Amino acid sequence: MKLHQEFVIARPIDEVWSFFRDVPRVAMCVPGAEYIGPTDDARHAGKVSAKVGPFQASFEGEADVRYDEATKSVALEGKGVDRKGASRGKMSMACTLKESGAGTAIVVDSDVQLSGTIAQFGRTGLITEIANALVANFVTNAEAAIGARGTTVASEPDVAASPSIPSGAKPIGAVALLMLALRGRFKSLFRRTA
Repeated sequence: MKLHQEFVIARPIDEVWSFFRDVPRVAMCVPGAEYIGPTDDARHAGKVSAKVGPFQASFEGEADVRYDEATKSVALEGKGVDRKGASRGKMSMACTLKESGAGTAIVVDSDVQLSGTIAQFGRTGLITEIANALVANFVTNAEAAIGARGTTVASEPDVAASPSIPSGAKPIGAVALLMLALRGRFKSLFRRTA
């Protein structure tokens, strides 16, 4: 399943690029994500959880993250397993940053492959709604995190020192997804009638 998303973070590109290069800080801004730590082979271990009604998936896995300073782009290859639900996920992602006025425009193209129980949700378009909800929450959290860090100079990432970054990995809830799905349906109805 291919996903394309574009959004703007209301912070200068240098601050956003520095933020994206700090994997633990980025993970703390993604709802349902938990950064476990670096692996021996320079990859990053973590968990991502999502709850939709009675269904809850918690993928644990690793990702390889590569940065291109010249193009201000990030490439990610990751995979994970939900041991309880016997689901598997694999994702490749390309993310590019560009200046947009005083902010930073970000374009993300992802290819997500799911198998097991969660693959059924992908066919209903629910995965797209989950991704949209995650991005909306991520932007708000990232702006708060970058804003809090923008006033201090630090040589080492200090995630615990920034109170604006949400703590804990809270899965995205079914109510938020339902609201986003309804909003999307209304928008599509009005586009058809206009």
